[in-house]
Amino acid sequence: MAVYALTGFSLVSLLSFGYLSWDWMKPSLVADVATDPMEKSLPPTFTRPPHIIFILTDDQGYHDVGYHGSDIQTPTLDRLAAEGVKLENYYIQPICTPSRSQLITGRYQIHTGLQHSIIRPRQPNCLPLDQVTLPQKLQEAGYSTHMVGKWHLGFYKKECLPTRRGFDTFLGSLTGNVDYYTYDNCDGPGVCGYDLHEGEDVAWDQSGKYSTFLYAQRVSKILASHSPKEPIFIYVAFQAVHTPLQSPKEYIYRYRSMGNVARRKYAAMVTCMDEAVKNITWALKKYGYYDNSVIVFSTDNGGQTFSGGSNWPLRGRKGTYWEGGVRGIGFVHSPLIKRKRQTSWALVHITDWYPTLVSLARGNLSNVQGLDGYNVWPAISEGKESPRTEILHNIDPLYNHAKYGSLEDGFGIWNTAVQASIRVGEWKLLTGDPGYSDWIPPQTLTNFPGSWWNLERLSNGLKKSVWLFNITADPYERYDLSEQRPDVVRTLLMRLVHYNRTAIPVRYPAENPRAHPDFNGGAWGPWASDDDGEEWEGGREPLKSRNKKKKCKICKLRSFFRKLNTRLMSNRI
Repeated sequence: MAVYALTGFSLVSLLSFGYLSWDWMKPSLVADVATDPMEKSLPPTFTRPPHIIFILTDDQGYHDVGYHGSDIQTPTLDRLAAEGVKLENYYIQPICTPSRSQLITGRYQIHTGLQHSIIRPRQPNCLPLDQVTLPQKLQEAGYSTHMVGKWHLGFYKKECLPTRRGFDTFLGSLTGNVDYYTYDNCDGPGVCGYDLHEGEDVAWDQSGKYSTFLYAQRVSKILASHSPKEPIFIYVAFQAVHTPLQSPKEYIYRYRSMGNVARRKYAAMVTCMDEAVKNITWALKKYGYYDNSVIVFSTDNGGQTFSGGSNWPLRGRKGTYWEGGVRGIGFVHSPLIKRKRQTSWALVHITDWYPTLVSLARGNLSNVQGLDGYNVWPAISEGKESPRTEILHNIDPLYNHAKYGSLEDGFGIWNTAVQASIRVGEWKLLTGDPGYSDWIPPQTLTNFPGSWWNLERLSNGLKKSVWLFNITADPYERYDLSEQRPDVVRTLLMRLVHYNRTAIPVRYPAENPRAHPDFNGGAWGPWASDDDGEEWEGGREPLKSRNKKKKCKICKLRSFFRKLNTRLMSNRI
């Protein structure tokens, strides 16, 4: 136990690095706002529903923020977190769609049918239409709702689009990743299309603008055109820092001493995003929103270690159920917080934002059944105990079954070949194949010579399908206690059985060739309607070879007209 206590203390020590100083008044390269002095914050008050700004970053690693000891400069995030409440026991999902669906619905992905993988561009799939979303509840409470950034919750029907799911306005991409300048996305060889949308229309005229800049400027415009006397909700889902690794040169230059090229580009993207957050905060102050605002910052999953990200000292990476895949960066900054400048170890999950924000907005939750989230505002603002005691990380029946798992290994109550993970109190259980499980230090992609690496290489040969950790005492998941504590393993397996009984069938339909951008004007977008019936759910036969030459010509024409349109718009400006 002494070892565990020491391990826990080392994490606290690691996270206690001070934040970098920065100047609120210094203009940045992200937004073209004025530099008038900002008013000082007034005393916190809840006389009116607060303005809510939810900022979600993409693939930002746990280590990749200044106050976690990173070599990447994030002075804005450091300052906002230091003056608010840092959430150091905060959990998200290991990949994009699941985190976004749980944020928007307040439900575990087993309760929306999205428990396997992500929603892919050509799948006839989206966030279930019977789900009442977070922005819809905020609209009911009188809020103006806006989304800027990455959707990734499906778009095969118009009914799936952000503007049909509770947002008054939308500027962003519908798919999972696009080029930061051209907004092209390829879902396989020759299956490429443009993906930047304004409302329900394709935003061809915005091509060539770096997305982090574009999104921050749009938030500023929204705030400038809205009245601070009326409540507003803005969901800012940055594309950054997902691949492709692209950044303006002036940001890359700051990290020219970094030997690892991927890490250098990644660091530049993080710092650029940090400045975008700075300008959003500046706009909140300039236009009179800040004093009655709540800013929530969250990552969507762990960092991708072979694309520059780092989750050090946590185990694993994006796409895994180790802590490096599911423990996120999170904080809340608001003049309305009662106990500011705190670090909270209250257990919080991304599903908790739904009831928390609706409650802050004085919305009605009485008619919403089956939420998996909790209202954690008292825990955040006043330091009270979190109402959450456990987290179902997921149960994925379609993921590749572990070779050495069995029902026998699960005490006859659970097949340990199934990928699943749950945390109950201080205990965390993983079954099946949790994913890539090494500890990767910053700027190191392979051949880490340390003893932890060798220990993990040895454990990989033990033919395991069950792991148990005291995650409070052992946040790095170094000491598997499954053999020492079979009683705890059995208890947590029973919890998995309980949750599995409530799960709905997985929604993961076959890809449909009708989704090809060449059939939709060269852009990704809705291709089905309510009249199309079940045939869309199952997909159709692949496109015939006679269409190949035609598709190639369409691609060339689309590229030509896009470049021509961009030049014309540039000359007009």
